This record gives sequence, C-alpha cells and structure tokens, in this order.
Amino acid sequence: MPAPLPDVGSSSLHADCASCFALCCVALPFSASADFAINKRAGQPCTHLQTDFRCGIHDRLRERGFPGCTAYDCFGAGQKVSQVTFGGRDWRPAPQSAPQMFEVFPVMRQLHELLWYVTEALARPAAGSLQVALREALDETERLARLHPDALLLLDVAAHRQTVNALLLAASELVRAEVGRTAAQHRGADLMGATLKGADLRGADLRGAYLIGADLRGADLRLADLIGADLRGADLSGADLTGSLFLTQFQLAAAKGDARTTVGPPLTRPAHWAPAGR
Repeated sequence: MPAPLPDVGSSSLHADCASCFALCCVALPFSASADFAINKRAGQPCTHLQTDFRCGIHDRLRERGFPGCTAYDCFGAGQKVSQVTFGGRDWRPAPQSAPQMFEVFPVMRQLHELLWYVTEALARPAAGSLQVALREALDETERLARLHPDALLLLDVAAHRQTVNALLLAASELVRAEVGRTAAQHRGADLMGATLKGADLRGADLRGAYLIGADLRGADLRLADLIGADLRGADLSGADLTGSLFLTQFQLAAAKGDARTTVGPPLTRPAHWAPAGR
C-alpha cells in the first residue's frame, strides 16, 4: 500500500470553499424537499454551479429553496480532498479522477467531523483524564485522513467512529458531571415538535435526539451533549447554548434562533437568524 500523503497545510476543520472544487455541489445527491428545491444525483453538478466553482445563487439560496446548502458544513473535508488527497487536480480537466474524488469526499467528511469532536473534547478541562487517549485518537484520525484515495475507499469508517465515539461519550460524562446533579436523559429520543420552552436541560444527554421543529425558546442547554442531535427547524430563540458539547455550525444553521441566543466560540450565530424580538 502506498505511504500516506503528507499534510501540506489543509488540516483546518473549517470549510475553505475557495480551495475546494465545489465537491459538495457535485459529489452529494439532493432530494427535492424543504431543504433542496431539486433532485440531483451523486456526481452530477448542481444546475447553479458556475465554471469558477461558485454558486450562481449563493446570496439567494434560502429564498430559492436551498436552505440545506446554507446549513451544510464539510468541516474542511472539501479543501483536504481537493488540495491534499488529489494534489490540487481539478476534476473537470481530469474526468478520469472525478468518480474516485467524489467517492472519497464523504469519507473524508466523516473523518473531519470526528477530528472536530475530538479536538473539542481535548479542549475540555473536565476531560483531562482522557487527554492521552483523545490525543491518540486525534493522531490516528489525522493519519487516516492522509491516506491515498484507494486506501480511503477501503477504510472501515464505521469501526473507527465506534472506537472514537466511546472516548467522546466518556468525555461527555465527565464534562456534564460539572452540572452537579442528575440531568435529563434523552439520548436518541423522538422530541420532534416537542414543547421545551424554558426547559432546564443543563447537562442533558441529547445525543442523536430528534428535535426537528422543537420549541426550545429560552431553554437552558448549557453543557448539554448535542452530538448528532437533529435541530432542523428547532426554535432556539433566547436559548443558552454556552458550553454545549459537540454542537456544530451545521446544527445551528439548520435551526432557528435570534440575537438573544447564546453560543460560544468558535461557533457563530447564522446570518439568517432573526434579530431579537422577532
């Protein structure tokens, strides 16, 4: 098997669209829904993709029926595949490499998402006893992300994710223990459309919970574990998400909120959120 590729500086976990060959607009399939206005096959360029890899309706995506595009986050996988895995080779003049590039992209996206979670866990002082194991998990995930395309496509990402998730769960339990009381347990719960306005969810386990359209206005979600929680259409207006565990920009962008919603760095309030009082 070929030696791993060197990392040439594209290890950022934030999307750099200018360094990507619009992989999310080509490699991924869309199904006509509330998130996407059209059907699109995997490997088929979006009809709005321009020759310079920019979106022709970028400033009008939500009003044109593509809110899913505004919420999507590749965690930096796009530029990693474009500039590192495939060495900056554009798929348009090199169509022979396009199918493999498009297959590698979702694999890389999963690895970069794991890197995001492990990096956060490492930054949590309460998880200090897991520092060595978390660092090893980070190093191994970074190693896998530098593999050649053929090796990436043979990678058992699910098995690696399971190993890393055990560490993330242990870190979560240590951090959420700071709340100092028994918190709500809603792992994987169906809370779609639930009325949770003003709820005390400090330190709650909401891993993988279905919170689609839930009313979380003014809810206290400090130190809640939100890894994998589906927040599409959830109303977070006035909610306190300070220190929430494993919350991503992707989740925030899929939800609704306002200027009173509290989030901590490196996350930011999405531009489409309403101002306070609306």
